[in-house]
Amino acid sequence: MMLTAARHCNGALNPLHSLIYFVPETEREFTAIGLEPGGMESGGMGSGGMGPGGMGYFAGRAAAMGAVGAGAVTATFYNFSPALIARHLPRAWQAAAPAAVVAARWRAAGAALERLLGADIAQDPEVAEAAALAATATEACTSAGRPLYAAHADLAVPPQPHLALWHAATLLREHRGDGHIAALAAHGLDGIESLVTHTATGKGFVPEFARASRGWSREEWSAACDRLRERGLLDAGGALTAAGTELRRDLEQMTDRLAADPYRHLGEDATARLTGIGGRLSRTAIAHGAFPGGVFAGGR
Repeated sequence: MMLTAARHCNGALNPLHSLIYFVPETEREFTAIGLEPGGMESGGMGSGGMGPGGMGYFAGRAAAMGAVGAGAVTATFYNFSPALIARHLPRAWQAAAPAAVVAARWRAAGAALERLLGADIAQDPEVAEAAALAATATEACTSAGRPLYAAHADLAVPPQPHLALWHAATLLREHRGDGHIAALAAHGLDGIESLVTHTATGKGFVPEFARASRGWSREEWSAACDRLRERGLLDAGGALTAAGTELRRDLEQMTDRLAADPYRHLGEDATARLTGIGGRLSRTAIAHGAFPGGVFAGGR
């Protein structure tokens, strides 16, 4: 019961965090401090944001760890092409120090949330309530073996309620993500194989966007599909076999177990309340164009 509630709460809150990778405010703030513009290698995101695959994405998400190199980011981001990451890091730190990137990211998040949710979002009492609930949940997050969560947890909590909520949503997302990487590795999927099998579920990114935004060539994608077919996880048409479906189910259940403690700490009723408020805010942001079309399977 708690695992399902935790998954639903994550689904409700995650759009509030992940919009930072697509909104135009991100590119505006990052280019102002010297980072290179652009998202996907194929020519942009369609929404103006420095989406997955661009210098701003890697620098923005990694900056809390300091001036790390491509190896650390390859390990912690997992499903990106190492060659793509190496084109941007550590070169990004020559343009902007990590502290400047962190500050720019805060500015982008604040501006985007105010545009998408309303200029008075900081005065919404439910936002302050959700920020407090999410912060309580993060009290049970653990740093051991969770490098991205640990780095972001070291950042000071901003005083504005909408940014405090965004920060807590970021912590919960990275805490779950670090555990998800552990589950992927435990189930024998490398970065590109994890991406191929996830798109084959019909959830998340559409395959072409997933491939291009993560920097993999069509040849690399095809080779990964061949490996997965040899393991009996994909069929000839690229769909998951029964074994592939079972593997994805098992690793998602492991991810749920590894991510459950914050919500268990928060409690069932408070988790439901956080899910309700987070879902309302996310739906509003999505309705106001937080994400570009043609990126997510089934829309968003």
